[in-house]
Amino acid sequence: MGNIVSIVGRPNVGKSTLFNRLTKTRQAIVSEISGTTRDRQYGTVEWNGQTFSLIDTGGWVSNTDDIFEDEIRRQVKIAAEEATAILFVVDTMTGVTDIDNELADILRRVKKPVLVVSNKTDNNNLQYNAAEFYSLGLGEPYCVSALSGSGTGDLLDKLVKLFPSESDAEENDGLPRFAVVGRPNAGKSSLINALVGENRNIVTDIAGTTRDSIDTRYNKFGMDFNLVDTAGIRKKSKVSEDLEFYSVMRSIRAIENADVCILMIDGQRGIETQDLNIYRLIQQNNKGLVVFVNKWDAIEDKSPKAVKYYEQTIRSRTAPFTDYPILFGSALTSKNIFQVLQAAEQTYGRMKKKISTSKLNEEMLPLIEAYPPPSLKGKYIKIKYCSQVPNTKVPTFVFYANLPQYIKEPYARFLENKIRDKWDLKGTPIKLFFRQK
Repeated sequence: MGNIVSIVGRPNVGKSTLFNRLTKTRQAIVSEISGTTRDRQYGTVEWNGQTFSLIDTGGWVSNTDDIFEDEIRRQVKIAAEEATAILFVVDTMTGVTDIDNELADILRRVKKPVLVVSNKTDNNNLQYNAAEFYSLGLGEPYCVSALSGSGTGDLLDKLVKLFPSESDAEENDGLPRFAVVGRPNAGKSSLINALVGENRNIVTDIAGTTRDSIDTRYNKFGMDFNLVDTAGIRKKSKVSEDLEFYSVMRSIRAIENADVCILMIDGQRGIETQDLNIYRLIQQNNKGLVVFVNKWDAIEDKSPKAVKYYEQTIRSRTAPFTDYPILFGSALTSKNIFQVLQAAEQTYGRMKKKISTSKLNEEMLPLIEAYPPPSLKGKYIKIKYCSQVPNTKVPTFVFYANLPQYIKEPYARFLENKIRDKWDLKGTPIKLFFRQK
């Protein structure tokens, strides 16, 4: 994992349609976590045994004409900087436009592979029109129709060949990896400096001064793991979309490479949309979660009542998943920062938890009998047996039933909550599957 592919191009060339077409390949497997449909700009694609992240940059552009073209140019630059490869989408029907030429000009200077995708090639005659895209100076155009899916297989074949081979990737030393994520200026670098005890990352007040994600081996106080520091934005530009887009792209890679994510929230600003976007990425990737509310030293009311209210606010925004540790502290004064690491270590331990089949059935079957799944179309659903799937990254349980297809999301959530009540699985995602007995 860790390969990021960006889709760039001017508006209305079919970037989103292509995005939906390519990510469809996996959407059948990915569970639709409630609340993820809004940010459709990020998805995962599996092809020929390779998995990569796909980002549709179009979703971030604000559609006002005056700043519009600058905005697209900026997105393309950021996307080019962060991605492993770039899909440059053009429209066969309209041919080459001025914006296409400008974007091609930026992309030719990028040291990353760029594939020109000639979209809306819905019939063979249109393939001849695609030849004019050779003039962009980016090589052969790939004729596809995102709407019907024709040509996308060849495109994906070519794309996965461009990725660096696995042997070039960093060797994993078997240590747990904890990523510190959060929006720009939440204090991520300060936290890592406080932990490592040296100013290895430059800390300034400008949001997003850290440029690359850096790994630090942490081996103190009986703990041993890798800290992945991610960072937001390098530019000082305060364009919110820009910040948002950049930090999301940054976070994706770190989140995918981590086991447990420490989500830092700025205590003075509370939980904001951008925090929730990062939270959703953690959920989508099935990673452990610890929330750290930073800058608590600057808050005046630190009474237990205030803390409780703050906690409830955060959990209500991230519902239905609310079972994770929240810690309050300050990276600046080092308050509670070691507790954060302990919480991350404990969460990592819980992700490896094994529950014996006999114990699981002993606890869950009487509960299921007392509160069976609601009947559907006059059919009664009976769950006969359940077990934990061995050797999975997160605790995964299978429930065997006579009509598994009739078990709906609310009941699955009820079962998940019961498992959480009974066994301590704080901070770890849980997967439930229903199979035919």
